[in-house]
Order: sequence, then structure tokens, then C-alpha cells
Amino acid sequence: QVQLVESGGGLVQAGGSLRLSCVASGRTFSSLHMAWFRQAPEKEREFVAGITRSGGNTGYTDSVKGRFTISRDNAKNRLYLQMNSLKPEDTAVYYCAADDVLFGRGVYAYWGQGTQVTVSS
Repeated sequence: QVQLVESGGGLVQAGGSLRLSCVASGRTFSSLHMAWFRQAPEKEREFVAGITRSGGNTGYTDSVKGRFTISRDNAKNRLYLQMNSLKPEDTAVYYCAADDVLFGRGVYAYWGQGTQVTVSS
């Protein structure tokens, strides 16, 4: 079983930056594809960014390209999401997700509890 714990959320003004972190345990971190998803109030959960096991490939939803960067440190069992030029529409609960096989959009096997990001205008 994989346990995922997110941190780093908070309240920030539009144009600001935040860095989310997710620590994984229970499995060899480098064996897992990882991703960030988000869910805004009254909206469906959506894929934000994904990264392969080695970190060699990444993918982003169009609305965050050029502003967000996903990365990982396999030695520290950590996943990151650097979010720059934040907009009010980025306000959501952000979830860390992991899967043995899946990379990119889809239904991941393991999920964290989420961290709230609020961007004020």
C-alpha cells in the first residue's frame, strides 16, 4: 500500500507562487508514476501534471503550461509542484496521486488527502 501526504498549500495573491510537496511511503518511490490533480468547488477533479518514474517525461494540462513545473526527488521519496503566476482560477484542493503503470490522465491507484490552494484576486 502507498501512503501519500501533501503539504505546501495556502493563501496567495494572484501572480504569486507556491510550491506543493508530496511525500510517499510504503513502496519504492522510483517504481511509481506520479501526478498532481486538483478539484475546485462544484467541479470535477482534473489532471494538472504528471511525471514518469525516472522524471524523464512530464505532461501538463493546457491551462498550467508555462506556469507550473512538476518534479520529483526519488532519493527523498518526494514529488513537487512549483506553481508560478497563480490565478484565482487555480483555486482548488490539490491532490498527489501515484500509480504503478499509468502515466498522465486517468484513474490512479493511490491518492493523498489533498492540500488547499486559494488564490485571491
